[in-house]
Amino acid sequence: MFLKFSLRSMFYGAGGGNDIQWCFSQVKGAVDDDVAEADIISTVEFNHSGELLATGDKGGRVVIFQQEQENKIQSHSRGEYNVYSTFQSHEPEFDYLKSLEIEEKINKIRWLPQKNAAQFLLSTNDKTIKLWKISERDKRPEGYNLKEEDGRYRDPTTVTTLRVPVFRPMDLMVEASPRRIFANAHTYHINSISINSDYETYLSADDLRINLWHLEITDRSFNIVDIKPANMEELTEVITAAEFHPNSCNTFVYSSSKGTIRLCDMRASALCDRHSKLFEEPEDPSNRSFFSEIISSISDVKFSHSGRYMMTRDYLSVKIWDLNMENRPVETYQVHEYLRSKLCSLYENDCIFDKFECCWNGSDSVVMTGSYNNFFRMFDRNTKRDITLEASRENNKPRTVLKPRKVCASGKRKKDEISVDSLDFNKKILHTAWHPKENIIAVATTNNLYIFQDKVN
Repeated sequence: MFLKFSLRSMFYGAGGGNDIQWCFSQVKGAVDDDVAEADIISTVEFNHSGELLATGDKGGRVVIFQQEQENKIQSHSRGEYNVYSTFQSHEPEFDYLKSLEIEEKINKIRWLPQKNAAQFLLSTNDKTIKLWKISERDKRPEGYNLKEEDGRYRDPTTVTTLRVPVFRPMDLMVEASPRRIFANAHTYHINSISINSDYETYLSADDLRINLWHLEITDRSFNIVDIKPANMEELTEVITAAEFHPNSCNTFVYSSSKGTIRLCDMRASALCDRHSKLFEEPEDPSNRSFFSEIISSISDVKFSHSGRYMMTRDYLSVKIWDLNMENRPVETYQVHEYLRSKLCSLYENDCIFDKFECCWNGSDSVVMTGSYNNFFRMFDRNTKRDITLEASRENNKPRTVLKPRKVCASGKRKKDEISVDSLDFNKKILHTAWHPKENIIAVATTNNLYIFQDKVN
């Protein structure tokens, strides 16, 4: 109840004493204008409890942040996360058969639900998926019989007494170790990984195929979708994203560059080339243009936590689909409609091919996605109100309330509005994540990670 109230009041702005607004909590990353390519953040993901937040970058590194335990109780500093572990997940490789360089960039990170003291996550670059174990150590064994304290082995003949080794306390150490490496199964670049609700299997998708893996088996996977035509000249669409249903372990969806979403049931056949449902919205002939097919390509698809709805993101909009209705979305939200007149220049500078992600809040009542000029958008599904906020270092004092931003598309610009011509298309928010249980969000701008939380007055 509190969550619903807080989100609803967020859109009504400051007024009563109990209103809740978004405020700045933290920013991670260097301030330099000169950004190294390797430092650009390429994925952001909260774990199932929201206590850990992982980011991957173009340099193949994974950085995990942990919510400070003592801050959880204090409402004003719940959104404070500190570095917990950093490790090199992928290295650059070279495919000698195809004479191709394989980038180390992390495309996706997915957390497994916690079963014991350790945490597990999957990370992938274009070709190889790895299962990482992240564990803590705060004790070390001492008093070996056949080893000196410095690690050198002793001559067994010199051992005259037996000691019982003991554990001594030590400074906390977080270790990341690769437990499984799933390789050599994708000809094309991996764009998605999704863990099944059985927590034993997961899928990985590239441009033309989707494979099903068992988390314990690395040397084989099952091909469950293959849209590669016999003649590549007949290729008309590619797979852009795929995800398992949160509750039904036999159901998954995948989206295409043509703006369609296919829902497949693995009980129907081993190869899911024939979908169970096809979600597609008829095109409005009045909006038809040279760019229609490019901007209708779906860059992300996410099931709601309830499993009743799914959200898709194309270049200009976010759509919410009811799984029981295939012919049109139940909700459509325009993210940056003012860019429709700028598509020509966005095509020339390649921005039209940017892949924006989207996410749900914990109760599925609000959706969030990124835009240009370091803006990000939120849409309240109950009140139908929307808000534009900015991730900027100018508002980086803790608990500074974010002011809503407005873009002026044409005509006379008001004082607090920004002209569409002055938007910076090099500053873009492609990756966002929402804490599964609280109003804490993580937003990635180029090489910085911003964390915002709701403010209780």
